[in-house]
Order: sequence, then structure tokens, then C-alpha cells
Amino acid sequence: MPANLPPQYYELEREYRAERDSREKLRLARELLRMIPKHKGTDKMQADLKAKISKLSRQLESGDKQHGARQASLHDHITKEGAAQVILIGPPNGGKSSLVDILTNAKPLVADYPYTTREPLAAMMTFETAQIQLIDTPPISIEIYENYMSNLIRHADLVVLVCDLADVDLTDSLATVIARLEEKRILLRPEFEEQPEDPRFSIKKAVLAAHKEYDDESGEKRGRLAESFPGFKMFPTSIIDDDSLDRLKRGIFEALHIIRVYTKHIGKEVELVNPVILPIGGTVEDAAMEIHKDFARDLKFAKIWGQGKYDGQRVQKDYQLHDGDAIEFHI
Repeated sequence: MPANLPPQYYELEREYRAERDSREKLRLARELLRMIPKHKGTDKMQADLKAKISKLSRQLESGDKQHGARQASLHDHITKEGAAQVILIGPPNGGKSSLVDILTNAKPLVADYPYTTREPLAAMMTFETAQIQLIDTPPISIEIYENYMSNLIRHADLVVLVCDLADVDLTDSLATVIARLEEKRILLRPEFEEQPEDPRFSIKKAVLAAHKEYDDESGEKRGRLAESFPGFKMFPTSIIDDDSLDRLKRGIFEALHIIRVYTKHIGKEVELVNPVILPIGGTVEDAAMEIHKDFARDLKFAKIWGQGKYDGQRVQKDYQLHDGDAIEFHI
């Protein structure tokens, strides 16, 4: 029986064979498997790909650097912690490290000369009761693009594109960043979108952080940014303006499209700590699954506390939750 493979499969297969980065090779193998029609004529092909995926996964889990994996793989994966992983990218001297410094307890090297940041740095930002992981990264320019950056960006939940409003070449610097990412088949968009038909491309949601807002008193540069990036949410920031930093924190949280849900013990008051993080639209059952699959299986009903509800309202598993809700599970 013929395999009836789509034309894109063969192009992607050539890239898979040429790829030397183990993580990217694993991603391409998974895309190849997804593209194979599922019928008897492709059983062996599917089995072979699954074996390759399994082998690559084991190599990555064990830190195996064989089979052409490059040394940069030391940096191309950062384990997600907290509610979400957010990566800050931008041109040299854009302000990424300054923002990570002021928004977290990390102390990245900050200087007035370009290319200060040499490797990625992860740190935790607190937004109200949620912990969000920020990743500071080396700059992107015509002269430099660290190859491991592609994997970091692809696996992040959100991209913050940081620029310096004092930069006389502001829009050109950002255009270079966008072009370098497109060369790596990464497309930035103002909202979450379906992945393109071509599996070689990755679409990432992004927001703009327009840093050093007081160097643009007239707002002319922010206007140029809005024209160049229509639809993208922009957050003017300054390390001497706490309100601007708070707006950026909230903007990041809202851009992630997640909610915080708190668990409540029967007969106890609600404690707004250690929230369960769910995507917008998450249900009571989803929250229970985050605790344990057996807990979700045995759940009979729940009681809800939150804005617009009466205290202790009884709900079923499919009840849709909202940010700030507190749940009392009954099994």
C-alpha cells in the first residue's frame, strides 16, 4: 500500500537528516510522525520514527552529547518553573538585563556597552500570588545570533521583545531581530495562533517592552513602534517608575491567558497562596487533574468562592473557573 506522503514531508525529512541539534532534531521527528498518514502501509515507517524519537529523548534526558549534538545544548533548554516561562529578547543594549534585574531577585551583568549578556539567565518574577519565570538572553543583531536561542524561544510560553527608546536606530534594530528570527523559522505574532501548515515554522505570541520611556517624552518613537508592530501590546517601562513595571507585570500575566485558582480545605478559610495555574477556560476537573489524576477521578462535586458567586456555590466537574476563584473539592 503506498504511503501517500504529502510533499512537505520530504522537505522536512531532508532538514531532519541535516539537523545536528538534538532538540531540534527531536522536534522535527515528532512533526514528521504527525504528518505520516495513519494506515497499514505506513506502520513500519511510523515504528521507525517512534524508535528514533525514543532514542533522541533518552539522549537528551541523559545529557548525551553524541551524534553531533553541539556544546550550545548546555544552554538551549531551561526547565520551566512557576506559572509560565517568558523569554526576553531584543537588540544589543535594549534593556533586557535591566528589566530582569529590577523585576526579579537575579543579578544579571548590566552595562552600557553592547553584548554584555553572554548566556541565558532564568529568574522568578512575582506577580501578586503567581511566580513567572523570566529568561534573560544574549542580544540578537546582524553580527550575532546564538544558535541555542531558537530552542529557548520555541519552548517559551511568551516572548517579550525589549527595545530601548533612546536607540536612534530603534525600528531598524527591531526589524533585524524579526528578520533573524524568521531566518530561524520563528514568527512573532500579537496573539496566540494555530501553528502554520509548514511544520518547520513556529509561531510565538509576543508583547513589546518599550524601555527608557522618559527618553521619548513626545511619544514619537512609541508611535513609530505602534505603526511597525500593529496589534502588538506595548508597555513603556522605566526602572525608576514602579507603576510602569507593575503594568508590565500585569501585561505579561494577562498575555499568557492563564488564571489562578486557589484550593480550600473543608471548614477552613481561603488562603490566597500557591495557586493552581490553568489556561483561561479551565474547569474544576482540570484543577483537580493538576493536583492528581486519581483526585480528579474520585471527585464528586466542588464548592466555589469568588467574585460574582455566592459563597459555597455547588458546581460540577465541567464548571468553568475564573481568575481568583477558590475551590473546595468533595470526593
